[in-house]
Amino acid sequence: MKTLFLTDKGKVRHHNEDSGGIYENQTGQSIAVVADGMGGHQAGDVASNMATSFLQKKWENIEHVQTPDEIETWLRQIVQEMNRSIYDQATRHKDYSGMGTTIVIAVCTYEFVTLAHIGDSRCYLMNANGFTQMTEDHSLVNELVRSGQLSKEQAHDHPRKNVVLKALGTEYDVNADVKTINWDKGDMLLLCSDGLTDKVSEPELQSFLNDAVDITTTGKQLIQLANDRGGEDNISLAIVLNGNVGEGEAS
Repeated sequence: MKTLFLTDKGKVRHHNEDSGGIYENQTGQSIAVVADGMGGHQAGDVASNMATSFLQKKWENIEHVQTPDEIETWLRQIVQEMNRSIYDQATRHKDYSGMGTTIVIAVCTYEFVTLAHIGDSRCYLMNANGFTQMTEDHSLVNELVRSGQLSKEQAHDHPRKNVVLKALGTEYDVNADVKTINWDKGDMLLLCSDGLTDKVSEPELQSFLNDAVDITTTGKQLIQLANDRGGEDNISLAIVLNGNVGEGEAS
């Protein structure tokens, strides 16, 4: 399995409120995460880094997980624990009041991927059937699209397109969307913050991934393209390529 995580503060922001990474547990299974923080006084980066660090520590200490049900249960529990940790920090420290973060997580085995997400950071799957968004944005404009009040094209240029309706750490309780999908050798996942999707269209993302010879080069090209188009936001992405060639292959 080939993996990549990249993050860039963009061309306008003074600091990077995104966080993320790809981590392995005790038996070499991978988890990918992208978190996009929000909140004043640099609290956004506190929230996103808290979420990522919390997830990394928990995953690296876990032993082999086998079934989708087992992973889904674990993810729901971990997301709640992360949420409470960030919420408690925000309520105890005035400078962190109101901070939160989006999060998208992918637990990757060679046979299936289990996803959890909150907010508008996304996961896409590239496979033989094409390029598909696997997460549903928890955002104002997406709800307007779902209700038929906006088209996808109108949503992309809407002045409130970055308003999220649900985030990690802003309320005492939160429920992540969790699901499991199957994937095959050669399939590819893209996790990303809206700093990428606001600047690079889905057909363009598909083209870059479809033509990818080296995922590191492709990831750098995508971030450069978002920056070339203004780079007003932080830009983060994780790519996971399923390179399974049989039982026992190492990551």
